[in-house]
Amino acid sequence: FMEAEKEGKPREAAGKILMATVKGDVHDIGKNIVGVVLQCNNYEVIDLGVMVPADRILDEAIAHKVDIVGLSGLITPSLDEMVYVASEMERRGFNIPLLIGGATTSKTHTAVKIEPQYKAGSTTYVLDASRAVGVVSGLLSPSEKVRLQAETRAEYVKVREQFARGQGNRARSSIAEARANAFAPDWSAYEPPKPSFIGTRAFVAYDLAELAKHIDWSPFFASWELVGRFPQILEDDVVGEAARDLYKDAQAMLEKIIAEKWFEARGVVGFWPAQADGDDVVLYTDESRTTELTRLHTLRQQMPKSQTQADGGRANVALSDFVAPLGVKPDWMGGFAVTAGHGELEIAAKFKAAGDDYNAILAAALADRLAEAFAEALHRKVRTKLWGYAPDEPFDIDALIAEKYRGIRPAAGYPAQPDHTEKAELFRILDAEAQTGMQLTESFAMNPPASVSGVYFSHPESHYFGVGRIEKDQVEDYARRKGWDLKTAERWLAPILNYEPV
Repeated sequence: FMEAEKEGKPREAAGKILMATVKGDVHDIGKNIVGVVLQCNNYEVIDLGVMVPADRILDEAIAHKVDIVGLSGLITPSLDEMVYVASEMERRGFNIPLLIGGATTSKTHTAVKIEPQYKAGSTTYVLDASRAVGVVSGLLSPSEKVRLQAETRAEYVKVREQFARGQGNRARSSIAEARANAFAPDWSAYEPPKPSFIGTRAFVAYDLAELAKHIDWSPFFASWELVGRFPQILEDDVVGEAARDLYKDAQAMLEKIIAEKWFEARGVVGFWPAQADGDDVVLYTDESRTTELTRLHTLRQQMPKSQTQADGGRANVALSDFVAPLGVKPDWMGGFAVTAGHGELEIAAKFKAAGDDYNAILAAALADRLAEAFAEALHRKVRTKLWGYAPDEPFDIDALIAEKYRGIRPAAGYPAQPDHTEKAELFRILDAEAQTGMQLTESFAMNPPASVSGVYFSHPESHYFGVGRIEKDQVEDYARRKGWDLKTAERWLAPILNYEPV
């Protein structure tokens, strides 16, 4: 990829491909890498960028007379948008191949949800950039495309059949049973720590050099599809040479980012009096705990346990379990939003305007790493000073990356709280837009793209977990607590439903 980029792109295209990240997503390094890899292999790529609605994708596909449409998505709401684009391709009479990729997608989702919506053309899931060229080449080959499309359709029929069989074998506990087996710390033997302040505190132009010390480099290489743990990946027999070259370029650019202040890092952190009320966490305006500031809603695991917690087995956990219940004893909860993305898009645009796709992608990847490092650095500041429940914690980057510390910072849209919409209330009470310049899209993706947000729990037994699939009784209960109708709840929780909505 890098060597081909340096040598210049071929003039004659072997095919024309339109690529877009569907509406709602604001960042997609993977799509950019796929696009450049295809360009370096003699394909013309029309990249519409991110946040692209279905009508524009299809209008541009017609205008450019493309051979293939490629869709990418990074957050769970994009899954439904891809289904919609596929159905629109069918409605509007398309018959060209459709490629599906991105962090949230999978072969199963493509086979079960997307492919059946587009019968006139073929739909193919592409795992990563290394496979994209082979897939595209086959789909555009006069001698191979019919065979490949038939094989893919037959494979997806088997995937759907396997998925259907699995649907009948995923028994779940009722929400009442799950709550009866909730995670129950011994609150009588624990005194929740009080933060050093109540309310919010903003950080502007946070020291980029300090953030660089907290970078976890393993995900950086993974974003370039070089898989392995850092620093061992630098000596890997297969990808070591490429990893060393990439790391050298990244270090050189990081020095410029810091010295010339290409990006500005801003963040905000907040703490509030809190109590658990069932599966909700109530936040209060002040220590009197008489006026509710808001409620944060959590979801509970419903997978059956062979033994209940009372019998020495495992609990059905919800994040609210890590906060002291109403009437037990005073507790607190925190939240944060950080970004290292101010300036990122401008820098990437300059590189792209100069025809330097490689450094445009590299700059975006480093902005992402700095944002994650900001979340790590701020969490350590919370533990040692702002909340102060671990004041003597030493700085150990390996221990930080391995999460060997007290407390967790789960994010909305991730396994412990799969509902992206919970970001809206967090942003409101943090006043994140005014404090940091961060915004939420209609699908609750964060902008600037290199941004991170989440909530803080201090209990020593708090831990990360996955909610897994949930049943209709919990969805109905969650909809009631959120003030939604059932259809809205099923839309936002679609990836974790243990049933097919009507």
